[in-house]
Amino acid sequence: MPETAADVLIIGGGIAGLSLASRLAGHTGVVLLEAENELGYHTSSRSARQLIPSYGPPVVQDLTVRTLALIRELEAGLPEPILVPRSFMLVGREEDVRDRASGHMHPITMAEAVGLAPELAAGDFEAAGLDTTSVSCNTDILMSWHRARIEADGGRILTGRRVDSAARTPEGRWALTAGGETWSAGTVVNAAGAWADPVAGLFGARPRGLQPYRRTAAIVEAGNPPAADGPMVAGALDNFYYRPDLEGVLISPSEAVPSPAEDARHRPEDVAELVALVNSLTSLELGRTLRAWTGLRTQAADGVPVVGFDDAVPGFFWLAGQGGYGFQTSSGIAELAAAQLLGTRPVLDVSEALSPARTGL
Repeated sequence: MPETAADVLIIGGGIAGLSLASRLAGHTGVVLLEAENELGYHTSSRSARQLIPSYGPPVVQDLTVRTLALIRELEAGLPEPILVPRSFMLVGREEDVRDRASGHMHPITMAEAVGLAPELAAGDFEAAGLDTTSVSCNTDILMSWHRARIEADGGRILTGRRVDSAARTPEGRWALTAGGETWSAGTVVNAAGAWADPVAGLFGARPRGLQPYRRTAAIVEAGNPPAADGPMVAGALDNFYYRPDLEGVLISPSEAVPSPAEDARHRPEDVAELVALVNSLTSLELGRTLRAWTGLRTQAADGVPVVGFDDAVPGFFWLAGQGGYGFQTSSGIAELAAAQLLGTRPVLDVSEALSPARTGL
């Protein structure tokens, strides 16, 4: 069977793998293999499309700020923007909002909150916080840009190529089989999302305890829809969020239910319960569900992404555990990972915080 060689072979065609491949293309021979027949099939196509600098641990927030800067650079040459301002509002009890607030969020009064989101039942909440640096993201344009850049710079993208086996050669390279083909690579990047730990096992790397969690969302009709430029509103207890959408209102129960790595499907009863909850807290008058979906957010025990060379297996690189921060950290993490792979210095060096060898993994 003929063998195809690559300097860097990336396993996984979600936003993490695509972002890194587009960063590497033109600098080294890069090939991206995706197990499904389309890119971004699982979590990346089921995103809330909101990038929130006040969301996540401090290192994630730093990566989000860097990602926003990098996306703004690339969209300057595009006919339409990728990022559009949309504030993020947190509501709940004072102590809960205080515990969730960060340097990117400032407290506002409930009168101010209702001024921004008149549909809120103000009496049900004590406090609110507002992140005006938050933006909505056209993820389709972003992923298409990455794909075009990869192909223009000589990288290869192949779908329907699930990796079946891997072995280290005497020459210090990896020999892989995927989709009936044989591949040789100097370095393999594990960007397999919910399947990252099982993929690591194929290469003899120990699992990092990466757990997939369900996260459901739906687009529903509203009798009293929010303003088109209204904020994304979330409960400080992580029990709901909603925001305007072109088709209606996007809602989510923000659940984090452990799941096996699978093609997750939504449960209609979860959406029905969520509609009832949001209707009890707002005057949106949510009604018919137009469509619904469930994605998997995969994360390590400490909630921080896992990025870097494996500490025991040569030539094996982790790009996993992004949790719910995939798009909002994608460009910042790709810049960091590319620097590690190419031996250069990143603008934002948080390699120790993200290291696969950090304590607790």
